[in-house]
This record gives sequence, C-alpha cells and structure tokens, in this order.
Amino acid sequence: MFFYFLFCFLFCVIIFFGCSSVQKEEIKSAEELFLFAKKEFEKKNYEEASKYFDILKLQYPASEFADDAQYYLAEINFLRGEYIIAAFHYSALRRYYPSSPYCKESLFKTALCYYNLSPSFDREQEFTFKAIETFQEFQNMYPADSLAKIANEYFKELRNKLAYRNYFIASLYYKWSSYKSALIYLDFVIEEYSDSDFVEDAYWMKMEIYKKSKLFLDLEEIIKEYKNKFPNGKFISQVNNLLVR
Repeated sequence: MFFYFLFCFLFCVIIFFGCSSVQKEEIKSAEELFLFAKKEFEKKNYEEASKYFDILKLQYPASEFADDAQYYLAEINFLRGEYIIAAFHYSALRRYYPSSPYCKESLFKTALCYYNLSPSFDREQEFTFKAIETFQEFQNMYPADSLAKIANEYFKELRNKLAYRNYFIASLYYKWSSYKSALIYLDFVIEEYSDSDFVEDAYWMKMEIYKKSKLFLDLEEIIKEYKNKFPNGKFISQVNNLLVR
C-alpha cells in the first residue's frame, strides 16, 4: 500500500514537472513570445499580454519584435486610460527604435495622451501646452499625412481653450473695473491667439474699456485696427457708435 501511494506521488510529481517543462518549452523564441502576447492583447487580457511583452523586451531586446512589444505596451496603457504611462512608452519607442514603423503613430498617440490629460480651462494647463507642442511636432514631421489634418483640429481646439482662459480672466477683471489688468490679458489673446475664436471679443472688450476710461485716441486706434483685420466682423456695425463722446 505504501509503495502504491509512493508510486502515485512520484507519478504526479513527474507529470507536474513534465507539464511545467512543456509549458516553458512552448514559448521560447522572440516571435513565439510576441505572437502569444499579441493573442492575449487581442483577447483584451491586458495583464497577461503586458507580462509577455515585458519578457520579450527583457529576453530579446535586439530582436525584430522589440519595438512591437514597446508599442503594444503603450497601447495597453492607452486603452486603459493610463495616459501618462502610455505617453512614456510611446516616447520610449521613438527614442530607442527611431527607425520603427510605429514611430509616426507613436508621436500622434503621445499627443493624444496629453490631449486626454488636458483639463478644463480653469485648471493648470501643463498638459495642454504639451499636447499643442506634440501635435505641432507631428504636423512638422508629417505634413502630408492624413493624420496631420486631424492633428491640426486638435491643435486649434487646444489653442482655443487657452485663448478662452485668458479672455475669461480678462472679463473678470473687467467686471471688477480693474481695466489695466484686463487689458494685459486681452492683449495676450490678440497677440498670442490671433487664430482663436475670441480675438474679436477681445478687441470689443478693449474698445469698451477705452470708452469707459475716456481714452479716445486709443479707442480710435483700436477701432482702425479692428476694421483692418475684420472688415466684415461681428462688431463692425457697433464700433462707430463708440466714438460718440
């Protein structure tokens, strides 16, 4: 009886370690690791996929699949909404594998990460600036690419947010009759965000400030400037009435 249980025990041990050996032998090349990890990625088993992509990078850092592993690690973070880590992985791909076919998409996705991290206009805008910078870099590097047009739309949207942020601050100072402070922010909108949706509004508020402050020479100059820039502007029918003293 003792030998029977001993036999059963030894048989189970052999089977266990035999299976483990087979499992270890199942995946051994860089290509096999990649295909297994990608299969897990496609099944949305992101934890398992990440583990094998990491193993691939560690065991085969110079293989033809190393950049694939780096890209899919970034994709997993992006799909999970882990945008800071995703941006890091996309940037690492471009840094370590500059000839990779994933470089173009990685640059665009880096910008998208920062775009998704960009908060509302009343919060700190660090990621907004990073997104603008990265979308612009994409446009400069791939001007003829179909994604360049999409990048430009994001670029304009983000600059519009920053323009509104400054215009909003100016409007608060205007309400508080703190006209000098309001003018600083209005000038910033006009000079730095001349392509935004808030330039005409900034001009109009400046005109109202000059009128209320009885700075009629300044008012005449700003009206002339407005008419030159916006001959068919939305305030064109109202500006001349401002000159009535």
